[in-house]
Amino acid sequence: MEQPTKTVSVAALPQVRVLGRTTGTDVVNLFWTGSGIEFIYTGSELQVEVNADYDAYEPWLAVELNGVQISRVPLNKGKNEVCLFRGMTVGKPKHVRILKEVQAMHQDPGHLLQIVGLQYADGEFLQLPEPKYRLEFVGDSITSGEGTVGDACEEDWISAFFSAVNTYPCMVADALSAEYRVVSQSGWGIVTGWDGNVENKIPPFYTQVCGLLTGERNASLGALEDYDFEAWQPDAVIINLGTNDATAIQSAAELGQEWAGTRDIEEVKEILTTAICDFLKVVRNSNPTAQIIWGYGMLGDNFLSVIREAVEGYAKQTADSRIHFLHLPDTTPDTVGSRLHPGVKAHQITAKEIETYLQALLWKKFIIS
Repeated sequence: MEQPTKTVSVAALPQVRVLGRTTGTDVVNLFWTGSGIEFIYTGSELQVEVNADYDAYEPWLAVELNGVQISRVPLNKGKNEVCLFRGMTVGKPKHVRILKEVQAMHQDPGHLLQIVGLQYADGEFLQLPEPKYRLEFVGDSITSGEGTVGDACEEDWISAFFSAVNTYPCMVADALSAEYRVVSQSGWGIVTGWDGNVENKIPPFYTQVCGLLTGERNASLGALEDYDFEAWQPDAVIINLGTNDATAIQSAAELGQEWAGTRDIEEVKEILTTAICDFLKVVRNSNPTAQIIWGYGMLGDNFLSVIREAVEGYAKQTADSRIHFLHLPDTTPDTVGSRLHPGVKAHQITAKEIETYLQALLWKKFIIS
């Protein structure tokens, strides 16, 4: 068997699909969870060359073969050559997807994952079928897959307990034969992070490639550049934000402390409502024809009525029939994962709810168009 002898860049392989909000051509910079590459290959053996780095939180890579995950590996600093498979039947098409398992690491400017290229010798790359839909998911730790790996007793905040493959975004996309992208950050919210830090909010960074990253290297790689929405228009945007806002606001109230300069819960609700409406406006302007679904409830229903009323109120005010609210199933003792976050079972249940909801919306859109 001839061994792979050289690395071919993704740019030199037009049959390879780049997934996620990325930058780079010869080298593909993976920032968000669920970003990566996808392709069909007919050879017997294949390797991927990646560059990795980190100060605190190492990147992990998931490998799927014909729709099933076959490996999941942490990456060492520097050059990594990862064998995707070996000894398989030559000439038989193999559908491969390689995904970044760990979220963009705001608190670790040293965190890096780059796909340098693929190493192969005895096969060819075939054209992928076009995805039926394009879906974008926006959220926090739940959307980042925190807690979807590890036992319920685990409490350490480490890369190993994150996963892209085990999350509802990946599950929904696969069920609908869709390509998907994720914008998410653990602990962040609409107007505040879980700890009351009002700088840790997703909306201000939505229009950048991955603007919440820090450090000179991330800036040089293009993470802070404006994101090209026109190049990739989703059929639906699914937002799952508010859990960390509820945690921060509730904690302040229980301690008798101010949040955002006030103890008045009605004023707090107004702040949250305004921020939700402002974000919906940005999402709509960026994605003019997409169905927009705001889902909430996987980790409790504090402020659910506020979020629902804000979303439905904005839809009514703007006469936008493509903005919706969806109450998501809560996590139970039977479905909880590590770090008191939704586990795989919770994500499976939620994925089915979103899948069913989307099918009705997107099928209707398909008929109308």
